[in-house]
Amino acid sequence: MVYYNRKEKNSIGAKIIATLNALAEPNRLKIVELLRNSPLTVGEITERLGILQPQTSKHLRVLSQAGLVDVQAIANRRIYRLRLDAFQALDDWLENYRRIWEERFDNLENYLQKMRANENEQSKN
Repeated sequence: MVYYNRKEKNSIGAKIIATLNALAEPNRLKIVELLRNSPLTVGEITERLGILQPQTSKHLRVLSQAGLVDVQAIANRRIYRLRLDAFQALDDWLENYRRIWEERFDNLENYLQKMRANENEQSKN
């Protein structure tokens, strides 16, 4: 489970940590992949994963606590769907790292072009 102090509880960092921790477990990641296509009941998820219903419910509870899924109760059925805002927050957080890597790759490309230009000049001489 995620541990953080009270100040961090509502911070973006704590939410990202909770999201990543929830997604780190393989069955929960599979559930997210299943729900990517359409909402499903607990029974449908259980059947597709090939695990017991109590295990499925436990994983869905963790995903719900992390804010990754919503549940809608209709009679005795529970229908789960992804919360896209949680994934948008994760994507926004990752965007900062994408920019860093893009900048580094651009710098590497510029460096390699300079090296090639130097090699070409040296081979002409």
